[in-house]
Amino acid sequence: MHDLVIRNANIVDGSGAPAFPGDVVVDGGIIRAVEAPGQAPVAARRVVDARGDLLVPGFVDIHTHYDGQVCWDKQVTPSSWHGVTSVVMGNCGVGFAPVRPGAEGALVSLMESVEDIPGTALHEGVAWDWETFPEYLDAIDTPYSVDIGTQVPHVAVRAYVMGERCYGDASPEDMTAMRDITRSALEAGALGFSTTRYYGHLDQAGEVVPGTRASAEEMRVIGSAFEGLSHGAIEIISDWLEDPEELAWIEHIARSTGRPVTTLVTPGTRAVWALAERLRDDGLQLRPQAGARPASVLMTLEGTINPMRMFRPYREIHHLPLAERQARLRDEAFRRRILAESPILPRNADAVRMMTDYEHIYVMDAQLSYEPTPSDSLAALAREAGVQPLEVLMDTMASGVALLWLVGRYAGDLEGQRALIENPLSVFGLSDGGAHCGVLVDASVPTYMLSYFTRDRTRGPRMPLELVVHKLTRDTAELYGLDDRGVIAPGYKADLNLIDYEALSLRPPRMAYDLPAGGKRLVQEATGYRMTVCSGEVTYEDGEHTGAMPGRLLRGGRPAPTTEA
Repeated sequence: MHDLVIRNANIVDGSGAPAFPGDVVVDGGIIRAVEAPGQAPVAARRVVDARGDLLVPGFVDIHTHYDGQVCWDKQVTPSSWHGVTSVVMGNCGVGFAPVRPGAEGALVSLMESVEDIPGTALHEGVAWDWETFPEYLDAIDTPYSVDIGTQVPHVAVRAYVMGERCYGDASPEDMTAMRDITRSALEAGALGFSTTRYYGHLDQAGEVVPGTRASAEEMRVIGSAFEGLSHGAIEIISDWLEDPEELAWIEHIARSTGRPVTTLVTPGTRAVWALAERLRDDGLQLRPQAGARPASVLMTLEGTINPMRMFRPYREIHHLPLAERQARLRDEAFRRRILAESPILPRNADAVRMMTDYEHIYVMDAQLSYEPTPSDSLAALAREAGVQPLEVLMDTMASGVALLWLVGRYAGDLEGQRALIENPLSVFGLSDGGAHCGVLVDASVPTYMLSYFTRDRTRGPRMPLELVVHKLTRDTAELYGLDDRGVIAPGYKADLNLIDYEALSLRPPRMAYDLPAGGKRLVQEATGYRMTVCSGEVTYEDGEHTGAMPGRLLRGGRPAPTTEA
């Protein structure tokens, strides 16, 4: 008697190979057989007729920020709603361990500032029953809907070692201590180490976070923690990937440790690709990390960024329930007051552009494509209607449709992102699941990639379904040494998604007030997922959680966890 048999599926197995019809047999959380259609045994505790629907591996999301959320949300939402069965957190150099007693508030403040996670939720939802990184791993080693793994965050390590000096230069003794902490964390099962050298990551005082200006020597010393280990990846967020000195220490770490390195990239990045090619030729891995979309911001009445707050009349009503504020924005007398007012502009020039550059603020289309045309801008829609852009803005906000701001230079389409993702050297990431709670919900990108980039896109070439599935599964899994998953083949972990491909779609983002202390976050559901399976257990069926919690903490360098108590 087998545990689970899925018959008559259209299998895209994660390897990049062409789709094929077949049956899958699961026992003990492992794929035992992949058979020709109709050849699988019928004796099973559960037999599912796929009816020709798409069967793919569970998605492996390597760039999330669930470091605090896993303390209270064992379903790890919204990622688990989108077919994700494994997540890696601790990205961008920020996290919650190690931490000295009494210093927890500083890490919460940094996470709130850098990743837009409500500090009140973190204070209430996190027990803080750890100090060291190994103790943190033990604290989060509980059942989940998905498997979770995490990385050592440079910011937290620096704060732990240097205290109030953590914004300044590290001494040789500081560097050695940071290396030793990183080594201890890796030996306890951390999946890697992350750091940020991005000048947009600011604390609440407007200062770049600790470690942003760390010397090349500091990075080399910390990197030496990986020497002699057979697991662990290094994630680097950097503004200086065109700088030869920056690339030199990155190359040093890759060569001296032999461990994979991943760096976040945008379509304009060039020099790092040449280094990635050179290292590949020597059998080493530097994997530029690309996201599904350009960095973006969603602006809504409930979100962190709301252009209506620039106007005094709106500030008078901002405390009212959402429906009442929407009604006021439709009221002609109230609208005339807004139109007669001069806006109160933010001090930050980027924030001013984000809320007033009507030629580049777009109304999110019904397809949720994140690929607007100039005709989708507030200014273009206003010209077409013969009204002011501010009137279109109020109409849009009142309707509940999000406004889209694309950070940086948007080229008018997503061809730059497509080229990055299709490059064999790149790795797919940057979903930021669990973060930027009031401005985006990119945890939904697996659904977006399948429904939009492989099926619905008309503004440029679509991507092959087999390539996208590979990029979401086997490719990401291998980067972090999760070699037991990401492929539908005998012997691999039974993490699966059965999808009605033609019906797969995203629902519009909505604000939920479901974080501890009533904290808010943008969430986004999907339709079309018939079934998600983790370790052979059905965790979601037709979008509903089954109550199963087969997910476990992933510890690098150790055998895969089981669901046995």
